[in-house]
Amino acid sequence: MDRVKSFIKTSFVGGILVLLPIVILMFLFNWAFQVVTNLIQPLTHLIIKNNGMPEILGDLIAIAIILIVCFVVGSIVSTGFGVLMHSHFDKYLARIAPGYRIIKEIVGQFFGDKSTSPFANGEVARASIFGEGCGTTVTAIVTSRHADGSYTVFVPTGPNPTSGNMFHLPPELVEICPDIKVEDMMRTIIACGAGSGDLFARHQKAP
Repeated sequence: MDRVKSFIKTSFVGGILVLLPIVILMFLFNWAFQVVTNLIQPLTHLIIKNNGMPEILGDLIAIAIILIVCFVVGSIVSTGFGVLMHSHFDKYLARIAPGYRIIKEIVGQFFGDKSTSPFANGEVARASIFGEGCGTTVTAIVTSRHADGSYTVFVPTGPNPTSGNMFHLPPELVEICPDIKVEDMMRTIIACGAGSGDLFARHQKAP
């Protein structure tokens, strides 16, 4: 009887572990799709207004049009003329919409190239934010190096790595981990620290 109960319990838990991530993933995809379709609703209605096609097909066409426009604009601003026009447009928009530049910088931090985004080229570190000899360290990303040798580090919070705190620390309180990738570190943040032992064990073994 105990074996039957154990088998039922193991099978039930195993099923949850297999199906629950799939259900959550489907929920997130559905949520993201709903957000996007709500934003593009005016364009979708314009597309399906006179041809009677299903709304979901109109949504997909609208998304495809937006992606094509993004590609075309990106291709244009990669040219010398495009850079010049974009610079003038930026200055004009910053004057009439003060929040534009802040939003642009935030977007650039997450989706920009490696020269502007610490999330793309930042260095993983262990920071002793409470002082030397305390024994407590935090997982951090080095976001800036200062002329006097000190660092600015960003300490993300789990499970949401986009929020956190910044600290300005002397070099002796920051242990750089050049062999650890930012994306590997971010996985441990999202998992609220799970996997940190293996992550830093690999760093300690690295030559």
